[in-house]
Amino acid sequence: MFTGLIEELGIIKKKTSQGSGIRFEIDAAICLGDLKIGDSININGACQTVVVVNNNSFVVDTIEETLNKTNFKNFEVGDKVNLERSLRVGDRLGGHFVLGHVDTVGTIQEIKKLTTSHEVKISFPKEFGKYLVNVGSIAVDGISLTLAKVEAENFSVAIIPHSWDVTNLANKKRGDKVNLEFDILGKYTAKILGQKKTESNISEDWLRTHGF
Repeated sequence: MFTGLIEELGIIKKKTSQGSGIRFEIDAAICLGDLKIGDSININGACQTVVVVNNNSFVVDTIEETLNKTNFKNFEVGDKVNLERSLRVGDRLGGHFVLGHVDTVGTIQEIKKLTTSHEVKISFPKEFGKYLVNVGSIAVDGISLTLAKVEAENFSVAIIPHSWDVTNLANKKRGDKVNLEFDILGKYTAKILGQKKTESNISEDWLRTHGF
């Protein structure tokens, strides 16, 4: 589990095909402090398992399932990626609960420079709209952000200068793909409400029959 507070920007050092998967070697500094083989690390919003730790880099093996659901397949050597180590018991939870399980990929529609911040508009498949609420939480490439505006097939987030400076958002442009993870609380709530609706025997005919 993660918080969506990015610790540092890593750089893709090497990309090697492995059957239907890809092995990535990523340069890092801060995250290497206590990183061990077998640890979980959030890379651009996707939880990956560390398989090799070197002096200045670490390695993960990305399987086909992850490649199909994330923007990992677009990574090239030299690209900057957001990194966060897993949450430890007792740590402050400054963002929101992020599992590192990417739901879908969104597309940046617009990046607007404001006086003291940036506004980023991102489109998403409309079936995920039920998980979004104004001023709710969302993870974009692993970054915990607050929804400023929600529409049918896109949403906007306001990026403070600090987040702009310490994440890879500053390197994004219109048309780029970003990994989206919707708030787990919203997903569970939507499922429970959906089940209750399905299980209910109350319908328009039932209401008419009973005088409503």
